[in-house]
Amino acid sequence: MSLSNPNSHTQTAPNDRNGVTQSAPVSSFQSLLSAEVIAPVVVGIVMLVIWEVGVRVTNTPPYLLPGPILVVQTLIRDWGELFPSLIITLQITIVAFMAAVVSGLLIAILFTQSKWIERSFFPYAVILQTTPIVAIAPLIILWTRQVISGESSTFVSLVICAWIVAFFPILSNTTLGLNSADHNLINLFQLYKASRWQTLLYLRLPSAMPYFLGGLRISGGLALIGAVVAEFVAGTGGTRSGLAYQILISSFNLQIPRMFAALLLTTVLGIIIFVILTLLSDFLLRNWHESAIKREN
Repeated sequence: MSLSNPNSHTQTAPNDRNGVTQSAPVSSFQSLLSAEVIAPVVVGIVMLVIWEVGVRVTNTPPYLLPGPILVVQTLIRDWGELFPSLIITLQITIVAFMAAVVSGLLIAILFTQSKWIERSFFPYAVILQTTPIVAIAPLIILWTRQVISGESSTFVSLVICAWIVAFFPILSNTTLGLNSADHNLINLFQLYKASRWQTLLYLRLPSAMPYFLGGLRISGGLALIGAVVAEFVAGTGGTRSGLAYQILISSFNLQIPRMFAALLLTTVLGIIIFVILTLLSDFLLRNWHESAIKREN
């Protein structure tokens, strides 16, 4: 009678819990060949080909609608002038986005500490969000120039305008997340005499993380939109001119290929911001949240 060695049996993966697949990391090359990447790339290429062929077949003049090839050629030719404008718009977007993240998170935490504070001030945040930035941007630019002199006043006013647009999604999403903590867990924390800040740090903030990251993805694109709209209203030129100024000048001079090149840079910048924030969200949620965990079915 022989005894089988228990170690000789095929062992299952110890990390396969609740249907969660803990497979080896997929290589970057394989991820680039996934359907999620190939499908939109193919659609984009087809649309660009149709655009280029349509322009050539109909003999549409470039001052009405340039083809993609001409836009790319103009982008390469005028890169020396467009790139500094891209940097200015990027700086405004980043500063406004970071200000929105910090202020939105802190105010959301303040709202969750007292229902009276939330009920008293949240309507004013809604009013700030629903006010058209085009209507108040001239006032912000005028007031900022009264306080700060020089070219820095224009930069600060543009940041304020972009911050107003990007602020509300983070505030509303984070406030919702902080108020969505499991009520049973809140009672458990109270049972063990946890302080208000311990409950916030160990329960409410982790529960609000998916909501906060969702607000980041929305706010990142809105910060760029706010920066571009504020530049349109300000109409700034010189060394501090952003992409919106390049678009305005190109449209006034009927340099439509150059205008499309500036629009292309703005679009690419928005896509890059969204992709970076999406990757950050997936990285922070990959091991514990349902939206990021990979399962077998």
